[in-house]
Amino acid sequence: MGSGCLAPRRSRTANRQGHAGIGSASQHPSDEESAVAARTLPDYVLRVPTGHYRALNPTTKLVIAVAEAALAFVTGAWLGPVVILAAVTASAAWAGVLRQLGVVAAITLPVVASIMLVNTFLLPGAHDPIVQLGPFAPTWSGLAFGLQVTLRLLAMSLALALVYLTTHMDDLLADLERRGLGRRAIFVVGAALQMVPRMVDRGSEIVDSQRARGMASEGRFWQRARGVVPLVGPMIFSALIEVEEQTMALEARAFTAAGRRTVLRRLPDSPRQRALRWGLGLLTFVAILGATTHSLRLP
Repeated sequence: MGSGCLAPRRSRTANRQGHAGIGSASQHPSDEESAVAARTLPDYVLRVPTGHYRALNPTTKLVIAVAEAALAFVTGAWLGPVVILAAVTASAAWAGVLRQLGVVAAITLPVVASIMLVNTFLLPGAHDPIVQLGPFAPTWSGLAFGLQVTLRLLAMSLALALVYLTTHMDDLLADLERRGLGRRAIFVVGAALQMVPRMVDRGSEIVDSQRARGMASEGRFWQRARGVVPLVGPMIFSALIEVEEQTMALEARAFTAAGRRTVLRRLPDSPRQRALRWGLGLLTFVAILGATTHSLRLP
């Protein structure tokens, strides 16, 4: 009788222990369950930048690029752009994207060639011809001015391209929004930074689809030139459709709602990076002030 009365108590105790074991297992998931949960999380939550330059805060890299672009235009005709190009090249090598930056520089060759030709042959007020070529006469002043403009544009474009190559755009936009930048400004910055890559991807998709339909897009120059015409219509229509899709997505995400949105992930930052940003901002302001007042003169 006594043992019969004790049996249910032991069973209830065992049941409670069993429930406790189940609860503890649910509270402390295994490594496999954690890995499965990690795979289901969005990429921007788990993404950890690797490398010293890549691990910098996105706003820090943007401030560095803007400061380099501004200093390339205001600090001398030769010294500033050359120093900025050297700094950008060293940063690209440090980040491991020197080859990709070289591709970006190669893409700018048509623009560089046009700048050099126009300034070398048609610079107003230049009277030091290199050689006389019929009615045209390239000048040393035009050549020097074209090189200066080319160095400045390369320094600016490569500094901004380095930010794109080493930073995920959603990280940059999220960090700028966390710092108080308005949503409309965030949208404008994001659209400007992602416009060229989206156009390149869209163009490659259209070319592949047109090739699948029998369009000849390879061969001689004139064959490729004729192949450009059928791409114009799909490019324009796809751009309009993308604008409509972005508008619907913004409306679905309460783009015009009042209040600030919740930050899902705080990107790494440090007092040294904050000091670097303020120092670069102050240096850029002093350089621009010195250039406008002609008190800063560098070769």
